[in-house]
Amino acid sequence: MVDKVADAINKIKTNERIGRLECILESTKLTKLILKVMKEEKYIEDFEEFTDNKFKKIRVKLLNKINNIGVIKPRFAVSANEIIKYEMQYIPSKDFGTLIISTPQGLMTNREAKAKNIGGRLIAYIY
Repeated sequence: MVDKVADAINKIKTNERIGRLECILESTKLTKLILKVMKEEKYIEDFEEFTDNKFKKIRVKLLNKINNIGVIKPRFAVSANEIIKYEMQYIPSKDFGTLIISTPQGLMTNREAKAKNIGGRLIAYIY
């Protein structure tokens, strides 16, 4: 099996690096939630789902604002107090970059998780 989230993030990273304005990804629920967080954080312009020969795909409009993006494997479980440790490990500075965390209240950024004082599992980082 291929990790579809890692594949989607790798496609975004590759298309950003070569300067394309859009890319096509396989559609999964987790991928759509990650893209929603990225859109709220202004890393992508927009995304839309479409059907291509019975398979659902997502067209992502890129803004070329991503310096680096990656999946965190294994998906570490973190408490609200441990988020700072992983921020220092995965993003370059306190206010530059975002960790995407899967919490019991849904996918959110590290800043939202710290504000709500909840933990979860690390999914990805982006800056």
